[in-house]
Amino acid sequence: MTLTSSLRRQTRVAALAAAAALIGLALPASAQQTGPDPTSAGLNATAGPFAVSSTSVLAPVGFGGGTIYYPTTAGQYGVVAMSPGFTATESSIAWLGRRLATHGFVVVTINTLTTLDQPASRATQLMAALNHVVNSASSTVRSRVDPNRRAVAGHSMGGGGALIAAENNPSLKAALPLTPWNLTTNFSDVQVPTLIVGADGDTVAPAAVHARPFYASLPSSVRKAYAELNLATHFTPNTTNTPIGRYGVTWMKRFVDGDTRYSSFLCGAEHNAYATALVFDRYSQNCPY
Repeated sequence: MTLTSSLRRQTRVAALAAAAALIGLALPASAQQTGPDPTSAGLNATAGPFAVSSTSVLAPVGFGGGTIYYPTTAGQYGVVAMSPGFTATESSIAWLGRRLATHGFVVVTINTLTTLDQPASRATQLMAALNHVVNSASSTVRSRVDPNRRAVAGHSMGGGGALIAAENNPSLKAALPLTPWNLTTNFSDVQVPTLIVGADGDTVAPAAVHARPFYASLPSSVRKAYAELNLATHFTPNTTNTPIGRYGVTWMKRFVDGDTRYSSFLCGAEHNAYATALVFDRYSQNCPY
């Protein structure tokens, strides 16, 4: 290749990159693409493309222990901490912890210090669990973690805790509260991309009193969505559920990894094809993202 042809090629590449950026096709500099291109069938499956190992949390500080799920494939992945609800243990959310890990995350499902801990305490414990994974887990686990990509999730009071953690820690990349319960309904200070999942048949934390007001209080400047499950209860997140798994994975991939391949599963054709009235009683968002 001559010097002239090489320069021409470099110019064409630069021009294409600039054009892609102008029309929004370029990935953010911090974006991570892990795993194959997403498909509807893959997101609906009970496991993703990554094989996963697990290890118990030893000598926890600031939370009640738990289990860490992590991909066996070497690499650096975002880390997610998940809290159970009132009177529950980590076993109630283990299915989702493992599900997220199979799509390329390190996930710690926690036990709380007591099963009666309130949301504010669970928020603090979620952050302690993230710090444990990043700083004190085994060397194998730590080698899999990108400490700059952290997220929180939780069920019921754990979901309320996830909202509080997001409010207090704007450096988090994503939050996923599932049928959340909290006495405070104003989360207008949250700056973390947040997907709230409610249930139309929730009698413990009725969506009209908890999940919907939480979502409405989130500022319009933050990336947000609200999915209310059809024919579901407060405890639906405690067992394997396709919509929760599909949208939980998609939200984390889009905002923890910054992977725009998942955008159309939240806002585009794939989302529109799936999110029928049989799946969601209602769905709100402030797309595009």
